[in-house]
Amino acid sequence: MKLRVEVVALDCLMVRLFDEIAETNMPWMLAASESLRAAFAGHLIDLVPSYTTLMVHYDLNALSPAQARELIALALIDLSPNARTRGTCHVLPVWYDLSVGPELSLLSQRSGLAVEEVIRRHCEREYQVFALGFAPGFAFMGLVEEVLAAPRLNTPRKKVAAGSVGIAERQTAAYPVVSPGGWNLIGRTPTKLFDRNRDGYSLMQPGDTVRFEAVGHAEFINLGGDDTPLEAQA
Repeated sequence: MKLRVEVVALDCLMVRLFDEIAETNMPWMLAASESLRAAFAGHLIDLVPSYTTLMVHYDLNALSPAQARELIALALIDLSPNARTRGTCHVLPVWYDLSVGPELSLLSQRSGLAVEEVIRRHCEREYQVFALGFAPGFAFMGLVEEVLAAPRLNTPRKKVAAGSVGIAERQTAAYPVVSPGGWNLIGRTPTKLFDRNRDGYSLMQPGDTVRFEAVGHAEFINLGGDDTPLEAQA
């Protein structure tokens, strides 16, 4: 861990703990988040965790930049992961089908694996939620097996259906709302990932983990899934 504090704005500091993305970072990121929240207490406006950083937005009327830096330094002295600080494990049912996941065949060709094996391998791992961004409730997860990794599409789609599950490089994600997107789509989940009536809005938070579970078409529909083919929604 290489601690650095960088200026983002007059009232924001970026705490950088690591230089590279890794699943082993997350226990440290959670511990740092917990310690910083306690240290800043009521003077904290927002704390935004990501793959390797934590953005600390503090009340400039209560703390000077120098005082904020001092709180950060004190909060992270002797930092160690807390085994009890674990996020929620979410199981997302997914209907893997070419009509809603057109890049299934592309990933099959790139990897040399049968489509069924691509699906099996995507489901067999438990993925770490690294960060939220791009769209409300959009969780960046990883890491997928290298054999399944694929670059983003050269031309992003103008409209991707809510619930679409995709892969970009070694990350995987599910689109919470209808939006543009350039990830390789492989299926669709009926799970509601973003809800304004939910505490925190997003189903998933950094530090949570996710497993994908393949379901058939009938179960997908029974769970409230929308099976409209991707082309028909464009």
